Amino acid sequence: MSPVHFAFSSAFMLGLTGLAFHRTHLLSALLCLEGMMLSLFIALSLWTLQLDSMNFSGAPMLLLAFSACEASTGLALLVATARTHGTDHLMNLNLLQC
Repeated sequence: MSPVHFAFSSAFMLGLTGLAFHRTHLLSALLCLEGMMLSLFIALSLWTLQLDSMNFSGAPMLLLAFSACEASTGLALLVATARTHGTDHLMNLNLLQC
C-alpha cells in the first residue's frame, strides 16, 4: 500500500469512525460526512490521473456535485432542526414524533 493510498484510506476511516461514535450534534455528523466525501474526491481524482484515461475524468466532478448537494441538504436540515427543536443534539430527534 502506497503512503498516498494509506493517507486517504485512513482519512476516510477517521471520518467514518467519527460519524459512528461521536454522534452528539448534527453539525459534527455533517462535518464527518464532508471529510469522508473530501477524501473520496481526492482519491478518485488521483485514481483518474493514474489511469490516464479520459473516460473517468468526469467522475470526480460528479462526486463533487453530489457532495455539494449533500452539504446543502444537511445544512438546510440543521437550520430547520435548530428552529423547531432549539438545538442540534441528535438525541432530541425522534422520527416517531412529528
